[in-house]
Amino acid sequence: MRDRYGRKIDYMRISVTDRCNFRCRYCMPDGIKQVPMSKILTYEQIAEICEAAVSSGITKFKITGGEPLVRLGCPDLVRMIREIPGTEQITMTTNGMLLSEMLPELKRSGLDAVNISLDTLKPEVFRFITGVDALDRVLGSIRDAVDAGLRVKINSVLQQGVNDGEWKELIRLAEHQPVDVRFIEMMPIGHGKDFTEISNEEIRRRVTEFWPGTREDRTVHGNGPACYLRIPGFLGSIGFISAMHGKFCGSCNRIRLTSQGKLKPCLCYGESVDLMDIFRVPDRTMRKQMLEEKLSEAVGKKPESHCFTELSEITEKKDMVQIGG
Repeated sequence: MRDRYGRKIDYMRISVTDRCNFRCRYCMPDGIKQVPMSKILTYEQIAEICEAAVSSGITKFKITGGEPLVRLGCPDLVRMIREIPGTEQITMTTNGMLLSEMLPELKRSGLDAVNISLDTLKPEVFRFITGVDALDRVLGSIRDAVDAGLRVKINSVLQQGVNDGEWKELIRLAEHQPVDVRFIEMMPIGHGKDFTEISNEEIRRRVTEFWPGTREDRTVHGNGPACYLRIPGFLGSIGFISAMHGKFCGSCNRIRLTSQGKLKPCLCYGESVDLMDIFRVPDRTMRKQMLEEKLSEAVGKKPESHCFTELSEITEKKDMVQIGG
């Protein structure tokens, strides 16, 4: 499937819940009203949407939240999507707190890779950012995921005066483990608007100065927009997702599905295409056709680029946890 700018759209990010067991300051601090389960998509409905997506050429899926593993039965959804003929890849983004105990079932269900959010290696800073004391559990999940044979990426968001001095320590996680450590620039969505982003250009410059011989890594690391560096002697690579200082809209390949059944063409705009009413139609064949039409409509509405650098033009008012960033 291609959008009106000729970009191939073959990747869908699926939010299965707006709930999370962390309270990260820039994502989901206390006070966000959560959606009742009766108003979110069932796993069966998500699988139907994925079946229509595969028929339309979208064959790679990322399970997100909130925190996807707080929703009971998440491995069942992975299995349901894996059983759709034509599915190429299923990955997940998680905070890692519940990952270790669910790894065997997720692996059996067909999960290919996992992204684990980790902003600090200091227990007191971890507690300050997330509101919970779970650093050891997250680090254990990283080790267990590597041992299970999953491809592992670590997503880090640096905050001025909080964890911005830990970039070297975070990078060293990729020295003796085959993991990609990726720095994601803070985006002005939801509570992220209240923080000043740290430029990946600056972190990249520091990396190349501190580790001479660092080179570009042009191998394929997944479906996302990250650019990578390889440090001599490291088992993993260092990635940069630079929405603010390295706009990558020209190669955007994704569409987003919220837990409430809305397709989002772009993260920074409030426009969406609602799928919920389709599930009132009793005939499954007719539903599939209608879902394919709505997918085509949403892809056709993808803008040429985001507007994160022009705050007045951002029309998305929800928090990131509500839209499955």
